[in-house]
Amino acid sequence: MPRTESAAACLRQEILRGELAPGDLLAESAVAVRLGVSRVPVREALFTLEREGLVVFGPTGRAFVRELTSADFEELFALRLTLEPMAARLAARRGRVDVLPLEANIAATGRAKTIEEITRLDLEFHELILRASGNARLLKLWLSLRSELELWLSRLHRQHQWKTRGTRGETVGAHRLLLSVLRTESPAAAERLMREHINGWKNWLPSGAREEPR
Repeated sequence: MPRTESAAACLRQEILRGELAPGDLLAESAVAVRLGVSRVPVREALFTLEREGLVVFGPTGRAFVRELTSADFEELFALRLTLEPMAARLAARRGRVDVLPLEANIAATGRAKTIEEITRLDLEFHELILRASGNARLLKLWLSLRSELELWLSRLHRQHQWKTRGTRGETVGAHRLLLSVLRTESPAAAERLMREHINGWKNWLPSGAREEPR
């Protein structure tokens, strides 16, 4: 269903870029006109994005862009803090880290021009480590959260960039350090550094419902 996939990809990109704001109504007819397709692929695309955690349906059946609550931010943070340090430990212990894709990812992050691109590459870096862990169930759990994690991180990245203008540089530096530890130090050190890396976002989690800077 190429039209459905195309509509889902377009809406997904607009949500992750922040072009569609949390809580925005996604009226099937209006979206269909804007994307130049019928309402059927739009409806199917909205169901796909609901499964990914990017869209919610209200009691009347209307679709809205998912608005992450403070509790959502905390839950996703807790899940990253549970899954990713474990993956780093396993990857280091098994010596299964393929250095070249990680180095290429870091180089691409250093060239990234947009926050959206930095976010995508950031999660790609972490996914490579999950895959290197050799634990299929751990990877499956993480992948089931992938779209929500991208929504989570894209909003934190925009907040971070708005305040510091240093998101790209900090991401590159942190990932270089992670790669160095994965290559040369103990599994315990890799797990500890990944935990510190994830914990670094704790201060950026919203303490209450508030509008993010646009």
